[in-house]
Amino acid sequence: MTIPQKQMKNDDRNKEPRVDRRIRVPEVLVIDSDGNKLGVLPTYEALKRAQEQGLNLVEVAPTSRPPVCRILDYGKYKYDQKQDQKRRKKNQIVIDLKEVKFRPKVEKHDFEFKVRHCKRFLAQGDKVKATIMFRGRELAHTELGEVILKRLLAELEGKVVVESTPRLEGRNMSMLIAPKPGAWPKKAKVEVKSDSTRPEKVKRPVEAKPKPLDGEAPEDEDDEELDESDDTDNVDLDDEDEDEGAGGEQPN
Repeated sequence: MTIPQKQMKNDDRNKEPRVDRRIRVPEVLVIDSDGNKLGVLPTYEALKRAQEQGLNLVEVAPTSRPPVCRILDYGKYKYDQKQDQKRRKKNQIVIDLKEVKFRPKVEKHDFEFKVRHCKRFLAQGDKVKATIMFRGRELAHTELGEVILKRLLAELEGKVVVESTPRLEGRNMSMLIAPKPGAWPKKAKVEVKSDSTRPEKVKRPVEAKPKPLDGEAPEDEDDEELDESDDTDNVDLDDEDEDEGAGGEQPN
């Protein structure tokens, strides 16, 4: 289902404070641009004072009785709010919850593999929920899950804080751990500098061979023809020598 564009604009407008003639209440508590209280004034008089200074009348506390309005530059006020929001968002640290699942009869290799996953998540600043999954008759031996979770804590000793101790919920036993402050230092980024002193390779131009004129054969073809003619001359001379030798050996 698509929301009409007009309705979306109205929703965005309702989130903004009421300004100037959008303020419908008869009286407001006015604060001037210097932060001084001017007292309770009729709305039209407060709006007139704001217009005389070339500023806006902005409703900053609509739930108060009477509502509180300030005389200020609304464009600058919105810009400052956006900058503060960007600054807070930049400094905000987002912590995710990662879950790592184990089986009661986990092998050594699988256990070490999942411990490495836990360390990677904790190094990123995330919390880890370690879960032991039981099936069938394994629920009769829940102590095996506690043993695995204790092994996990032994691998991470001194680097984590246990926020939730192991407890059984249905067929799963879970434990929540968080990174200990200062125990997981962030890796410094290594900048790779390019070697500007190294000379660049210069490509040599390839010499183009001159094209033959019309009616002329390329040089390579002439050489091949000469080689072939030499071979034929040698063959003819050899044949003549053989014929002469055969004629001289006639019987008397």
